[in-house]
Amino acid sequence: MSEFVNAVVVGADRLGNIPDLLKGHNIAIRQHISGRDPSHQKKTLQLPSGTQLLILLTDFLGHNVMKTFRAAAQRSGIRVLACRRSVCSMKQALNQCGYCEACPIEKNNEQPVRFVAHAAKKYAVGSKAKLN
Repeated sequence: MSEFVNAVVVGADRLGNIPDLLKGHNIAIRQHISGRDPSHQKKTLQLPSGTQLLILLTDFLGHNVMKTFRAAAQRSGIRVLACRRSVCSMKQALNQCGYCEACPIEKNNEQPVRFVAHAAKKYAVGSKAKLN
């Protein structure tokens, strides 16, 4: 299994199913910050050492808080992922950023052939060749 990416999640009071989703993408939550504290709007904020990814949940953050955390990530050379706090939005953003879901099957771009019966004749899905 590949090594986990350490992430800091900013926004929302509760994360719900997001930690399970991130685990499936080999991302471990190092720290969760709600972003409600007024000190999070300060310009000299620093992210914890060892952080490799900053996840901003945009529907639960003010503009100044997002700006502060983005600046801190930029100073440290950390990637930033911004999305809404929903599993669908998070999954889409992770796939767009290259954090594909961990898969136990070999990743050789070949899909297994499935067979579908049509009127007592079998055809391979995605193929017009008839099978006996």
